[in-house]
Amino acid sequence: MVVCTLASGSKGNCLLACCGQTYILIDAGISARRITRSLGDLGVSPEELSAVFVTHGHSDHIAGLRVLSKRLRCPIRATRQTGWALQRRFPELNVEEVREEEQVGELRVECFPTPHDAPGSVGYRVTGDGMRFALCTDLGHLSQPVRDAVRGIDLLISESNHDVEWLRSGPYPPFLQDRILGLYGHLSNEEGAELARLAAAGGSQAVVLAHLSQENNTPERARAAAAQALESLGRPVHLSVAPEQERGPLFRLENGTVSVVEEIALC
Repeated sequence: MVVCTLASGSKGNCLLACCGQTYILIDAGISARRITRSLGDLGVSPEELSAVFVTHGHSDHIAGLRVLSKRLRCPIRATRQTGWALQRRFPELNVEEVREEEQVGELRVECFPTPHDAPGSVGYRVTGDGMRFALCTDLGHLSQPVRDAVRGIDLLISESNHDVEWLRSGPYPPFLQDRILGLYGHLSNEEGAELARLAAAGGSQAVVLAHLSQENNTPERARAAAAQALESLGRPVHLSVAPEQERGPLFRLENGTVSVVEEIALC
């Protein structure tokens, strides 16, 4: 299985996972043109996708979905509440309700609820080639379903949205600060670091910090918080930060090992 982010941050999110000839997207929060170009760089076309899964209905996760759907030959899947939100915004979309666990070609996809201020918000845990990754972004606290989801995974893509002091002293109005810091907002660097530690303590070999705020964080601050939390484990864990506006590294999960690969060709 190969996993990579195509974009990650407050301005748009999209992730590709593949196993054999099975290709899935999670979220389509950047333009369809950018998604198509990034897929093309990896030798994949939108027509080859096996499914598109949506975490929730906020714009930075669905902005490119309507245009992209014109080229899709696969289902768009989301929770019932997210599906309603999608179809109110894009009436022409045909959205299927995601199941708690389903097989898509060579990938098994599980969803779990995430505490966010979007009805029906979920994260995804994906298994392929006997290995697992979890995508946990857009959540205000570490709920029990989230903690359960990161147990026994090999790769975690974890939110590390903001530095609390930067947010409190920054230009955002108080109501927006309170929303971000609330129980249904976004994880701080310290909270994201704790999620990373939990996953690594359960066996995760690599952590990608994602969904960083452009205004209230830096990759260096997010990485420092996570590195400090992971240091206590006494074993190496590959730590990286997902780029905001470009494709991230390709992570290959195979034969019990997570590695970063340079070649462009996928599965």
